[in-house]
Amino acid sequence: MDHTPAVRARGISKSFGDVVALDNVDLDIAVGQAHGLIGPNGAGKTTLLGLLLGLAVADNGDLEVLGTRVSRILAVPDGVAGFVDGPDLYPSLTPRQNLSAVASLRGYGAASVAEALEEVGLTEVADDRVRGFSLGMRQRLGLAAALITRPRLLVLDEPANGLDPAGSRRVHEVITALAAAGSAVVLSSHRMDDLAALCSEVTILATGRVVFSGPMSKLEAEGAELDYRVRTSDPSAARRVASETPGIRLATGGDTHLPQAPDTLVVRGPVPALDELVVRLVGAGVAVRGLAPVMAPLEAAFLALTGSHAELTTSEEDLR
Repeated sequence: MDHTPAVRARGISKSFGDVVALDNVDLDIAVGQAHGLIGPNGAGKTTLLGLLLGLAVADNGDLEVLGTRVSRILAVPDGVAGFVDGPDLYPSLTPRQNLSAVASLRGYGAASVAEALEEVGLTEVADDRVRGFSLGMRQRLGLAAALITRPRLLVLDEPANGLDPAGSRRVHEVITALAAAGSAVVLSSHRMDDLAALCSEVTILATGRVVFSGPMSKLEAEGAELDYRVRTSDPSAARRVASETPGIRLATGGDTHLPQAPDTLVVRGPVPALDELVVRLVGAGVAVRGLAPVMAPLEAAFLALTGSHAELTTSEEDLR
């Protein structure tokens, strides 16, 4: 089995004038994996995605894409597809015509166009003009254009923008199937729920530097203590048990941002302490009807790692 990574970056740096967009970035992305890329605005995500797509070149460092070293020219190996800042489409053409143009340029036939339209759920509107499409439909058409070549590395920037639940489910299915077939998918998104559902590994950037890169499970395990809502059959007894459980702290009255139903308390603690709390509640005859984090673990870890970088004066978008 070929264990060559889809992406291998070492010491990648990129500046725009006096502003450093990427600062000594290392990155490894395996084949057959959906890899999330997140960070505050201006963290360097768009710049990094541009490097992977051959839309920009690094000032320093080594970058290998699909086993090929990327030189200091605007090019990447065959097998790479995707988009940054939204897909490029011809609004006066139909989806079928847009995809046919892409297929023709890449040497693919009409069958590939029909297959891509079906995959993203746009067959029924394949002959409508793109100018009347919603943002979500444009995103799905951009994904279809990337799928024409059956890429081994798919790079997507905010692919869930504008998607309704049905469209989001369709895109999730496509990405999951592509990764299962052995391709690598790199997703940049501010939607933590999408990344948590799709990605096995994640890289977090802040001010151009990698502050975490690795399995999602490791990120969540190493995250800070979280607030959890605990819904029970006996709130009074549950409060007493929680106050006696090591490592568990009850939310104070000052936590007004945490909505609490009459049968729900909010507690704070690490996962092992939460496990112990559940055991003690059941042992005390208190039924646990619900247990969920107030904030998703990925979002909590993101804020913990990037909180000091939340306010940035200059973003990559400002530089273009």
